[in-house]
Amino acid sequence: MPTSLPRPAPPSAEPDPSRRNNLALITSLIHHHGVLSRAQLTKRTGLNRSTVGTLIGQLVAWGLVYETAPTGEAQVGRPSPEVHPCRSTAAIAVNPEIDAVTIGLVSLGGKVQRKIRFATERIPTAREAVNSAAAVIEGMRSELEASYRITGIGIAVPGLVNRADGVVRHAPHLGWRNEPVAQMLADATGYECSAANDASLAAEAELIFGAGAGRENLVYVNGGASGIGGGVICDGVLLRGASGYAGELGHTFVRTAGHTCHCGATGCLETEVSQSRLFDLAGLAGGDAVELEHALRNTPGSGVSEEVDRQLEYLAIALRNTVNMFNPEALVLDGFLGVLHGLAPGTLERLIRAQALDGPADEFNIHHSALGPDLMMIGAAELAFTRFLADPASLGTLPAPALLEG
Repeated sequence: MPTSLPRPAPPSAEPDPSRRNNLALITSLIHHHGVLSRAQLTKRTGLNRSTVGTLIGQLVAWGLVYETAPTGEAQVGRPSPEVHPCRSTAAIAVNPEIDAVTIGLVSLGGKVQRKIRFATERIPTAREAVNSAAAVIEGMRSELEASYRITGIGIAVPGLVNRADGVVRHAPHLGWRNEPVAQMLADATGYECSAANDASLAAEAELIFGAGAGRENLVYVNGGASGIGGGVICDGVLLRGASGYAGELGHTFVRTAGHTCHCGATGCLETEVSQSRLFDLAGLAGGDAVELEHALRNTPGSGVSEEVDRQLEYLAIALRNTVNMFNPEALVLDGFLGVLHGLAPGTLERLIRAQALDGPADEFNIHHSALGPDLMMIGAAELAFTRFLADPASLGTLPAPALLEG
């Protein structure tokens, strides 16, 4: 069981800019890596040991981190204590889709503490999605106020979202246009809210915590109930575009005589590569990627393999263009796209390499998402952690709970 710690006092004075930056650097490193020793923090920051020790002491006093005795193999010199994030600092994540609104509580360190899926009988309006999320959050209010310091709410939306103002410009599958969802949820809950495209947030989460860790150039592509979305990481930074709309890979043109898409165009990738067709073949009314793959592997007849091959051909066209344009080290597949790849191993790589330019074609590898069903929660929460990580001293403006280690 976690141990209750004394409530920390808020910052007594405004840190100078250099100290503020160093506190932010160490807090971000611990958040993104989970556990780092003092020696590792000294090496990664380039600061001297005494400065690192002082900064860690401040973060401990604020209840952001705690230290434990060193573990692992023996090392030369004095053992270095390990620094861990306290789970009492947390963010709320919200992910509306066509059949549900999912709400999560994610602690510092990117650990999902709670996840609630609120199923909807039909596609929710923006107001209905906000009301559902607000009701779940209100039901958690006493626990949140007693045990957590909430940095804000991050909303991951399957559509075009302006990060600057949190307005959903167009979410085709949800039928939302010009909906100020961030402000709506902030008004309903009292927490600061931000919103962004779900796949872009997932790409950032995979870069930091998942399959993209240690890489700087990757493309994340997700397929689910709300279509296909993507996020592009170039030199370690998410490619956002002028207003945060970059990465809509589901609307890549792949077929001249294609069907009309939800977006109004024809021949989009997500009109040819579809989760619903796979569910129909498997005889399922719904379910997750694991259930879908199991059902398809156990469906008799040749229809499954033919449909998988057909969808992989169109997916390869879109990803060929992506490989040529962005020269990624990794293509990270999630949702039913990972199922397609798993049902015909090697096929997608072969098709892409046969069509892409020789240079980029030689340098990518395909990976499945490493964060599994928690990915959207972790990505949305990272959006809510952003301001706090840039200035850990801002915790002084947040309610101080009875803090929890672990």
